[in-house]
Amino acid sequence: MLPTVLIETGTPSVQPAFRGKVRDVYDLGTELLIVATDRLSAFDVVLPDGIPFKGRVLTQISEFWFRRLSHLLPHHLLTAESADFPEPFRSLPEMFGGRSMLVRKTNAVPVECVARGYLAGSGWNEYRQTGSICGIRLPSGLRESDRLPEPIFTPSTKAERGTHDENITFGEVETRVGRELAARLRDLTIRLYAEGAAFAESRGIIIADTKFEFGIAPDGTLVWIDEALTPDSSRFWPREGYRPGGPQPSFDKQYVRDHLLAVGWNRQPPGPHLPADVVETTGRKYREALRLLTGHDVR
Repeated sequence: MLPTVLIETGTPSVQPAFRGKVRDVYDLGTELLIVATDRLSAFDVVLPDGIPFKGRVLTQISEFWFRRLSHLLPHHLLTAESADFPEPFRSLPEMFGGRSMLVRKTNAVPVECVARGYLAGSGWNEYRQTGSICGIRLPSGLRESDRLPEPIFTPSTKAERGTHDENITFGEVETRVGRELAARLRDLTIRLYAEGAAFAESRGIIIADTKFEFGIAPDGTLVWIDEALTPDSSRFWPREGYRPGGPQPSFDKQYVRDHLLAVGWNRQPPGPHLPADVVETTGRKYREALRLLTGHDVR
């Protein structure tokens, strides 16, 4: 039997200030409590069925990467231990334990910082039409899922819930945030991706692409925020059996997207219910990604 999934959080005394597609966010003044639920979104629509353990996997992978890559820049994570949370969250480990992060509050930079090391997804679609991605010209003759000569920075807009991110050029990032900050975002995105992807590949996972978010702390420091190299923010492919020239098997929610496309869903809300076997298989893929990266099972 599948374990119970957590779709929403909250107590009679406290409710989240914001519910995202996956996360419930509690505003604690100078800090936030970010809770990863088991909700799943596909094509920017939240589906009615949650994925067992998904929120725990996302939080525990993010915690792993924030710690491992902290030498590259500061991150917003203060603690992921529920015993260190303020009340009433500390007294409700069954709801908040294992899936929550207490973080510093920052002002989010209004750009999605995407790094691509392989040709897939919207990048593949744009390349087929224009031979470039976000204004970056790429060699001709590349195939779907090919490794790029070097990782590239392909930013996008930061869309509101229910709308779609749109790829933008580096020049547009400069216009939005200024030349100096745009260059820092680009360089940090590539460095985080390159180091994370190299480690993941040593553990049997290809990170084809990923998105990062950054914020400005009250003291002006640029801080890594949100989630970190998870199956929700990245394309995770098994290294074993990698074959460019078409789509790859994945550890992420591409399995769900493929099912939804196969049944002819029009990508408009409300999303359809998922069969039990799709839910179970997706949960297993998420847990396997955690085990390969960190060496431990979900807790």
